[in-house]
Amino acid sequence: MPIRRIHPPRVTAAVIDFPAIRARLGIPGVYPAAADAEAVAVAADPPQPALDRTDLPLVTIDPIGSMDLDQAMHLEKTPAGFVVHYAIADVASFVGETGALHDETWRRGETLYSPDLATPLHPRELSEGAASLLPDLVRPAALWRIELDPTGEPGHVRVERALVRSVARLDYLGVQADLDAGRLHPSIAALPEIGRLRQAAARRRHAISLDLPDAEVVPDAVGHWTLSLRAQNEIEKANAEISLLTGICAARMMMDAGIGLLRTLPPASADQVALLRKSAAALGIPWPDGVPAGDVIAELDSSRPTVAAFLDDAVHLLRGAGYTPFDGAVPAQPLHAGVGSIYAHVTAPLRRLADRYATEVCLALCAGHPVPPWVREALPKLSPVMAASGRRASDLERACTGAVSVFLLTGREGATFQATVLQVETVKNQATVLLHEPPVRARCAATGLTEGSIGPVRLVSVDQDTNTFVVAPVERTIPGGAVTLVAV
Repeated sequence: MPIRRIHPPRVTAAVIDFPAIRARLGIPGVYPAAADAEAVAVAADPPQPALDRTDLPLVTIDPIGSMDLDQAMHLEKTPAGFVVHYAIADVASFVGETGALHDETWRRGETLYSPDLATPLHPRELSEGAASLLPDLVRPAALWRIELDPTGEPGHVRVERALVRSVARLDYLGVQADLDAGRLHPSIAALPEIGRLRQAAARRRHAISLDLPDAEVVPDAVGHWTLSLRAQNEIEKANAEISLLTGICAARMMMDAGIGLLRTLPPASADQVALLRKSAAALGIPWPDGVPAGDVIAELDSSRPTVAAFLDDAVHLLRGAGYTPFDGAVPAQPLHAGVGSIYAHVTAPLRRLADRYATEVCLALCAGHPVPPWVREALPKLSPVMAASGRRASDLERACTGAVSVFLLTGREGATFQATVLQVETVKNQATVLLHEPPVRARCAATGLTEGSIGPVRLVSVDQDTNTFVVAPVERTIPGGAVTLVAV
């Protein structure tokens, strides 16, 4: 899945001590001098692959202000269907097989995003400079060419190193506005159609996609931090389908060759599905016999409180993701249940270590070369490294969101807030509620509460030292003890 990025404003009031949060969690700081020096040297003399595809008018689509641009695309509609050209930053050409830069990327694992800054996987000389697919600059890339039939299913696929050049740096909001006005850039004129076809293909695969709005930390009008719920727009969803398509094609290529690195997620157990069916019945959500969970979820409107509660329960179907290396025998469980297919991470090498190595496998296979020994040896080592970096990323996001939530609630003790009950755990007598404004999650005693209901809760207390607060439904006795914030 694409990495979630939060891009901070250039100027904000220093109200929340995000550096202290990073220090407490052991988030890396300044890049080591030796690794940075290697990056500066290779950036001054970038790799030059023999194939020149600067004739392709590629464009990038990213959050506003992005500089670490992994992907650029050019989409063409043909009599036989479509041709997708997808250029991915060729990070492996910049980072050696050994050395200080190599070692530091393994220590970091992925780019970590805080509201006030990004802690990059690679030095900014590469991630926001020589390796980034910035507009009007010639860059080395792993260039995918994927042919799609009229239904959006892939046929012939190839990836090779090439020089490319992006002609425009676009952003999600701007492209959505262009789509609404009927003036999409010619290079992505086919993106909405391909996106719809690939979403239909996801339904055929019974993929599970939870369309839950994210609570993002953003600046308010006076430069302080706040939380805002934001759902993906049509262009973001279509753009994500191009990345998913490429990852599916990469996984098929690796499975056919018997070597690679898959992103896997085991299918939900019968017990998990049965519990979700009970939740659907309790919330009045139709679930016909024989219909997979993903197909039920795809038809729901997440803005309805009962649906929001159901989707919160459905998150349990998507737990247990990891990286599965193989060399020889294919994995016994190769699937990613969320994607509904075999799948690999290959589209974000500037921000995720595993993508660099998975891409190298595909490049070697397409060129008819043996997978390089340094890649082969790395594959089984990547899973624990990526698991550790994923935990750090989750811990950082929760801590930052928690600090912002407590900041927003401080001084409002005694106030009431409308909230939706997302989840009730009767055994633990615990409920998870989502305040409507600000969009903060909290836990309180569950007695008398039902999932999907809306009602007022009172803020009882806030503790800035521990980033905790207590809420209680106004008509009930206030529960004692601090309640730890749960980040949205």
